[in-house]
Amino acid sequence: MTTPPNLSQRASDLYKSIQTHICANLESLEPTARFKSDEWERPDAKGGHGGGGLTRILSGGTVFEKAGVNFSAVRGTMPAAFAAKLGGPSEDVPFFATGVSLVIHPYSPMIPTTHANWRYLELGNACWLGGGSDLTPYYLYEEDAVHFHSVLKGVCDKHSPEYYPRFKKACDEYFYLPHRKETRGIGGIFYDYLGRDEKVDLEATLKFSHDLGFAFTEQYLPIVERRKGTPYTEKEKGFQLLRRGRYVEFNLLYDRGTHFGLQTGGRIESILMSLPPIVHWDYCPTVEEGSREELLIQTLMNPREWVK
Repeated sequence: MTTPPNLSQRASDLYKSIQTHICANLESLEPTARFKSDEWERPDAKGGHGGGGLTRILSGGTVFEKAGVNFSAVRGTMPAAFAAKLGGPSEDVPFFATGVSLVIHPYSPMIPTTHANWRYLELGNACWLGGGSDLTPYYLYEEDAVHFHSVLKGVCDKHSPEYYPRFKKACDEYFYLPHRKETRGIGGIFYDYLGRDEKVDLEATLKFSHDLGFAFTEQYLPIVERRKGTPYTEKEKGFQLLRRGRYVEFNLLYDRGTHFGLQTGGRIESILMSLPPIVHWDYCPTVEEGSREELLIQTLMNPREWVK
């Protein structure tokens, strides 16, 4: 299938606009805290201009302990070993990648952490799109899980009735910590290689990215509004910090985006912006039988269908 004209530039422009939209909506929940912007450039492996991006970080807010929304558009030469892993030739190959990614860590353990990204990649003569979003609660509220998944399903169904069940399953499989035998959270959707492994209408797939990106605030902000005033205890805050450790383990051990950035000489501060500011690892932690903490862990060990 022929690549539509200017697809890479239009994808880049779309991701910039999604970043602006999401940051403005997150700021609307904070009385005074605002995003700080850090524009950056990178050299490619041969010393030429390798593109850059805009990292936006909000910290010290009333609701959000740390929120990072990162845009990038980078180019260069991908090492042969990593190119082969992505389905390219076993040789150094030119690449272009653009996307927006975000991770939001709230103060309150009653508000879930969330992550999302949408991306476009060119590797040699091949190109594809990927993305998704997922929710990581510390205390499970079923209505929040249903809401998050319902918005995602609504967007997916506008493009294909096959998308939501397929991408929901892929999300549960991808955000899985095999050494813990747990999913990272209660899922969402995850898709990748649309245009590489299967021939798709790239124009329509970019529109899918558009609709998902601008629906993100509808997925997440109502949950924040519902839970931001819920009281919590020191013990519950401690459980949140403990569970954040699972988040760190996944991002450093398994996350493809992290590995891609490190393998292609990406900007370390932007790659690791997803990590929470405060996290605990306790030795052999336990939870009480029948507690809300146990309910969460059981849910993570046995992924559920949240919407039909």
